[in-house]
Amino acid sequence: MQPVPAVITDIDTVLSTTRAVRKRLDLSRPVDDAVLHTCLDLALQAPTASYAQNWHFLVVRDAAIKSQIAALYQQAFTAYRSSIGVLPETATTLNRVVDSASYLAEHLADVPVHVFPLVRRGSDDHVSVASAYGSIIPAAWSFMLAARSRGLGTSYTTLHLAFAHEAAAILNIDASRWVQTALLPLAYTLGTSFQPAERKTLSAVVSLNQFGTPPPF
Repeated sequence: MQPVPAVITDIDTVLSTTRAVRKRLDLSRPVDDAVLHTCLDLALQAPTASYAQNWHFLVVRDAAIKSQIAALYQQAFTAYRSSIGVLPETATTLNRVVDSASYLAEHLADVPVHVFPLVRRGSDDHVSVASAYGSIIPAAWSFMLAARSRGLGTSYTTLHLAFAHEAAAILNIDASRWVQTALLPLAYTLGTSFQPAERKTLSAVVSLNQFGTPPPF
């Protein structure tokens, strides 16, 4: 039996090292119900607009269902990959991301758990849509952070939504009432060492008072 990873309690470490994990998902190790329950329980502590709690998490372990979802995902990824075209060798980071995404598309059916964050369908006006996503995305992110702190890897993926209606039929989702927002593949990670990513500087993405006005840091 493989040892259970120690829980990472330093919040800054969790926030700065929660990466999109694809190639380093351990496809051979099952995810225990108890740790999954804990991560989902923590996700429900996320803030929710108007205290509506209008979310639902669909957890899929069934191999046949995962295989059908993976087929839709692979089809969507193939179209996405074709739209990018040939990448120049100098686009090192993008090539690495595409290679990683390709691996996930090929092995999605083998990931132990698929988690689908759903939100109750409401009005289509801008405020209502922003409110709905402003509830489900924090909950999904809390789930991903809780997973990271327990040695699990995830990735916030949306490609299968190109076939949302087909996925809804497979998953028995009433699409008139519920909106799929993402697919979170979940597995333990191969190794537990993750580093902060290279990002733009704050001065490049932060303004003060009005857009385009540089901040004092």
